[in-house]
Amino acid sequence: MMKSKQVWGWALYDWANSAFATTVMAGFFPVFFKSYWSAGTDVNTSTAQLGLGNSLASIAVALMAPVLGAVADRGTARKKFLLCFAYLGVLATAALCVVGQGHWEMAILVFAVGILGFSGANVFYDSLLPEVAGKDRIDFVSGLGFAMGYLGGGLLFAFNVFMVLKPELFGLTATTAVRFSFLTVAIWWGTFTLFTLFWVKETPHTGDAILKGNMFSAGFRQFTETFRKRRHLKTVFLFLFAYWLYIDGVDTIIRMAVDYGLSLGFDSNDLILALLITQFVGFPAALLFGRLGERWDVRKAIFLAIGVYMFITVWGILMTKKSEFYVLAILIGTVQGGIQALSRSYYSRLIPKGQAGEFYGFYNMLGKFAAILGPALVGLVGIAARGWLMPAAPSPEQITAVEQAASRWSIGSLLILFLVGGVLLYFVDEDKGRREIELYERQGEAP
Repeated sequence: MMKSKQVWGWALYDWANSAFATTVMAGFFPVFFKSYWSAGTDVNTSTAQLGLGNSLASIAVALMAPVLGAVADRGTARKKFLLCFAYLGVLATAALCVVGQGHWEMAILVFAVGILGFSGANVFYDSLLPEVAGKDRIDFVSGLGFAMGYLGGGLLFAFNVFMVLKPELFGLTATTAVRFSFLTVAIWWGTFTLFTLFWVKETPHTGDAILKGNMFSAGFRQFTETFRKRRHLKTVFLFLFAYWLYIDGVDTIIRMAVDYGLSLGFDSNDLILALLITQFVGFPAALLFGRLGERWDVRKAIFLAIGVYMFITVWGILMTKKSEFYVLAILIGTVQGGIQALSRSYYSRLIPKGQAGEFYGFYNMLGKFAAILGPALVGLVGIAARGWLMPAAPSPEQITAVEQAASRWSIGSLLILFLVGGVLLYFVDEDKGRREIELYERQGEAP
């Protein structure tokens, strides 16, 4: 009973923080930033302002994640760090509703702090997975977390979309409805995080691991030694390289899908509906993939998801109708949570015991640096295709046709990331990785 309670306490954190990912990050903040906080500013300038805020927050999290993970391992403080970062994000999200019109600098700063809290907490959330789930259930529990995130984030996002579309039913204006939606996210996130606080128990460590005085310096030393460990743990780092490539493709599709749909002439309301479809399809699909990893083979299930993503990419190149975009949203929902959940649980099989925080810090660092190569590849291929396809002295109709064709070429370039990532994953040998860990620990390398 206690183990089941811990599992639900862990999974409910995904239910809690996914509200920020959907309503704030993917939904309302980018649109509200342009129309309210950066009103009157040139579109390209406001895009650059928003991109700078995202980039600075992501880089900060990426750089500090491995050190924080190592610190948590040394100090038995994973849950404490999770809660500190989570409530930092909660406070920042609540603060968004009071940032005044035209104050784009303050909006970016508060949003960046929210991302910092959201992403920083995820380092410790992921590192608790091996502790709350036994080896025989880790794939299902990882899938359960993503499933709860899709459902919880989707439910609150659906409510907030309805509130913004029909603000008069709530006695609000459209502007105050958006601002109030940020407050609902803060309340949702902060309230459901309490289940993690009270239900998840962290196993205490013994020995010098609990010496608080040198915890940060020991954590930093552990981080700097991680690159030396690649000589002993080649399988771990081969998986991380493969993961970085294929998850880069996944994240690029997540980030670029709406922009791609707009470039093909689809309406923004259709794209919001497609996002909701992805959320609710993702709930049962993540559970299904968790079971698939348990009963079939986790690596084969990841290969299946990569194959579906390659099909999605080809579908995206060829689609022309709004109905096809909805089908695409359903397909993405079936594999998005699955590939994330199983990658997380498979990784737990490859890392040394007692260093989950440190190694999940690196795992999350790659997650933050993901969608760097993908968007760059998409952009460069799009520019090159546009230059190659554009005729001399084109008509407006020809310009539109060429730009749509270039967009199709650009999204098709993601096939490279899925293909190379899948090939590298093929060479990841879990048994070899286990032998490397055993030798590594016998040599006294592990703390």
